Amino acid sequence: VQLQASGGGLVQPGGSLRLSCVVSGFSLDWHAAGWFRQAPGKEREAVSCINEDGSSHYADSVKGRFTISRDNGKNMLYLQMNSLEPEDTADYYCATDPSAPCSSYYLRPYEYDYHGQGTLVTVSS
Repeated sequence: VQLQASGGGLVQPGGSLRLSCVVSGFSLDWHAAGWFRQAPGKEREAVSCINEDGSSHYADSVKGRFTISRDNGKNMLYLQMNSLEPEDTADYYCATDPSAPCSSYYLRPYEYDYHGQGTLVTVSS
């Protein structure tokens, strides 16, 4: 199973980025998926997760600014990030799991079985 995130870069505060994640060797169709991030010197932090039916959940820190989506036909996961803040600077990772849930009380994509290398997002003026 391989996951490859892309789309990171340098953006000014208030700007937007769209992250993409291509999954191979595993079908997203019936499984939850999500994004987590890790800033230098900090713990991993959940960002968002999405169920097979499209229902999604977000960390309070990104709610209203980030939108997660999926394209099962293409086996891809996305994260649209708007109104970016310097505090959003981190490596962003996509993840999925054959059985883990995605809910408001279980928002832990960093515990999913599969994740790939991250893509760096830097928010700075």
